[in-house]
Amino acid sequence: MSAGKPKPTRVLVVDDQVLVRTGFRMIINAEADLEVVAEAADGVEALEEAARCRPDVVLMDIRMPRLDGVDATRRLLGEPKRVEDDKPAVSPADGELPKVVILTTFDLDEYVFDALRAGASGFLLKDVPPEDLVDAIRVVAGGDALLSPSITRRLIDRFARLPATGPKGSATAPGVELLTERELEVFGLIARGMSNAEIAESLYVSETTVKTHVGRVLMKLHLRDRVQVVVLAYESGLVQPGG
Repeated sequence: MSAGKPKPTRVLVVDDQVLVRTGFRMIINAEADLEVVAEAADGVEALEEAARCRPDVVLMDIRMPRLDGVDATRRLLGEPKRVEDDKPAVSPADGELPKVVILTTFDLDEYVFDALRAGASGFLLKDVPPEDLVDAIRVVAGGDALLSPSITRRLIDRFARLPATGPKGSATAPGVELLTERELEVFGLIARGMSNAEIAESLYVSETTVKTHVGRVLMKLHLRDRVQVVVLAYESGLVQPGG
């Protein structure tokens, strides 16, 4: 056994269809750097397996019996809810929380939107090509969001149809006051669905510089990824759709 060989990314596959789970497991386990450590048929089993196996990435179906993917994602990541006893299914004290990728047969349906708000790092259609599936797992395992600029723009369009939260910047967002002027610019451009390359071109800086600014924005605002930037920007009223 080689001493320096990195551990494979641990994946939990959650879907109520056995054939889907089997297909995903075969694709994932064919990759040397990925490993399916458990499967679950619904949200309840997903929480149990996540607590037992401590996966790095969870592929989460949306529509399942007993507990759907949205509520399972909220529970798994510990998003505050109306119930007082809600807490993460995997305690951060026991290790970093897993990244959740939503699986769906529908292109950005309402359930997917809710799951992204609950903390998911992105979504995949179930008929995604095998190479895109494994690439997606690697992307979110590396700490990035699986959300293309085109999908981000459609999320923005969804926010545009929600009731306004008030005048621009009227809502408070903890940590925003810590952002520098340039970081605020980057924050706003992320929220408008721009990729790092597009932001770099807009601000006349390198992509490496943009990545540094994005990292600082995420750190100061205590956000997981770009998805959460979009959600915070529009729900807080700091950025207005169409503005």
